[in-house]
Amino acid sequence: MATSASPTIRARRLRRELRRLRDQRGLTVDEVARMVGWHRAKVIRIEQGHSGISADGLRKLLDLYEASAEEQGTLTALARQARQKGWWSAYGDVLPDDYVGFEAEAAAISTFQSLYVPGLLQTEEYARAIIHAGRTMADLDEVARVIAARQARKVLLARDVPPRLWIVLDEAAVRRHVGGPKVMAAQVARIVQACQMPAVEVQVLPFSAGAHASMGGAFTILDYAEPALDPTIVYVDNDTNTMLLETGEHVSRYRLAFDHLRAKALDPDQSADFLATVAAELQP
Repeated sequence: MATSASPTIRARRLRRELRRLRDQRGLTVDEVARMVGWHRAKVIRIEQGHSGISADGLRKLLDLYEASAEEQGTLTALARQARQKGWWSAYGDVLPDDYVGFEAEAAAISTFQSLYVPGLLQTEEYARAIIHAGRTMADLDEVARVIAARQARKVLLARDVPPRLWIVLDEAAVRRHVGGPKVMAAQVARIVQACQMPAVEVQVLPFSAGAHASMGGAFTILDYAEPALDPTIVYVDNDTNTMLLETGEHVSRYRLAFDHLRAKALDPDQSADFLATVAAELQP
């Protein structure tokens, strides 16, 4: 299955290019707003991704920034692609942030998970148990839609060229009996199976490793095929908040943390053996 362009990534690239052109012209947000007849808040919302931009609005900015014919063609195409709908738009009610759109075009996904198995490797029954625990007031239809969205995400791993997926998994994530021993046995077996996939590496961070570089919780680093156009993003989430971090300082901090976690974890072969042992212990 081929990779398709992500509207979320195209929208991010568009707003970065608009900011670059504004800086290149030496214009402030206030100056741009005055020259095109907008409120300054509109310029800020467009550059920060909180608001889209119409074809007419884009033409006004490109004319103001004196964009070349090539730049105008490129950015007009980006805007058109950004207005398209990704498959995840159909699940907007149960996918509350843009993460899936950013994940969709990643060339490499590096993630540390401290409490549960990452979504791309979850079995349906494990995912159902997680959702029921976290959405105590959800009705059956909502739970079904969350499950469907999570299953749809897994198309990433079926691509002709899948993203490189590197997971560091805290031992707690495989020791906790989510859904009961039977569900957990199937889930751990699924991780063992994933360890055989060429694009997937799994390392277990054992309890014996003690304190580590991400005691604060889980995070994911998303790298792209063209980093000059699409710089790395770090995604940090918990039960009450999600953050997408893009600054070089944040990215360097989390990349260093991930390197430390990999160094403390069991190597991939040892991890596969460890997981196989856990799966066997869960069998009746």
